[in-house]
Amino acid sequence: MTHRIHNFSAGPGALPLPVLERAQADLVDFAGSGMSLMEMSHRGPIYEAVHAQVTADLRSLLGIPDNYRVLYMQGGARGQFAMVPMNLLGDGLAQYIDTGTWASGALEEAGKIGRTECLWSSRDSGYRSVPRPEEAVGSPDAAYLHFTSNNTIYGTQYHHLPDSKGAPLVCDMSSDILSRTVDVSRYALIYAGAQKNMGPAGVTVVIVRDDLLARSGDQLPETMNYRKVAAKDSMLNTPPTFAIYMVGLVAAYLLEQGGVPAMSAINDRKAESIYRVVDGSGGFYTGHAVPTSRSSMNVTFRTPSKDLDRLFVQESAAAGLDGLKGHRSVGGLRASIYNAVREESVLALVDFMADFMARKG
Repeated sequence: MTHRIHNFSAGPGALPLPVLERAQADLVDFAGSGMSLMEMSHRGPIYEAVHAQVTADLRSLLGIPDNYRVLYMQGGARGQFAMVPMNLLGDGLAQYIDTGTWASGALEEAGKIGRTECLWSSRDSGYRSVPRPEEAVGSPDAAYLHFTSNNTIYGTQYHHLPDSKGAPLVCDMSSDILSRTVDVSRYALIYAGAQKNMGPAGVTVVIVRDDLLARSGDQLPETMNYRKVAAKDSMLNTPPTFAIYMVGLVAAYLLEQGGVPAMSAINDRKAESIYRVVDGSGGFYTGHAVPTSRSSMNVTFRTPSKDLDRLFVQESAAAGLDGLKGHRSVGGLRASIYNAVREESVLALVDFMADFMARKG
């Protein structure tokens, strides 16, 4: 039996064990070809079939309409911070909602490309919340409105869509894509680094509405031009074939589990189990996020002191619970409970939290 710890890493995050085992079995000889998928041409029929199946399964999981293209790009979500304005902004004004480090980074990169406006920010309150619907209303004349659906560092998440007043809605969905049901038709563009809920690091999925492709001008570098990448079905240059294949294995696995609705129900149970301990601890544990903005993917909390936080991390790691140290910029503790984190792992964490509080409270 392979030894597997309880992995709460914020990213790259846990992958389902059946996915890893399938990749292991395929690694040396893929589909009887006598070579690994990593070794074969991306122009050959074997990889082309894999590529097409990945897209079909993502379309099925997310209900992606026919008038949207699925692109596989490189550079991570951070690369999209620049590519989104390069392709969509033009001479217009882009509006951004600042709910944390990654949202702020996206705004900063866009400011290097063109005109931007910070519509709303929770920086002054320590990024403890996302805006209420009435607090961040966009302009219909904006080139687009950008937001980050889940903020990994601070443990906040949108439970509604910002009102863009008809302007194209752009979302960085890196850390909660495939974890809950979304209506893709309400977005103009979604992008997500794969390494939290979709697969390994190395590929970024971009879902873009067809009509927006006309904004991508010929002056852009080809590999950063959505229109040109779409025209070549993400094979303008050699795509990250193995990372895309892994996304396909994850997508197939999720379909076998009942799809996104089934995962959403499980994720809600996992998050509620941890928040129940935090809320019932009499103040020993305190959460960072305002309750109405709490994330079901990244649960952020702390103990009464930094010394106890450090001890919690040390003792939990010794108990086989890894990755619970909070982000270096905020400290504290963080449990990242993406799709591949099993309910058994969350129950082990909950038991440890109760025991730690009983001993140190």
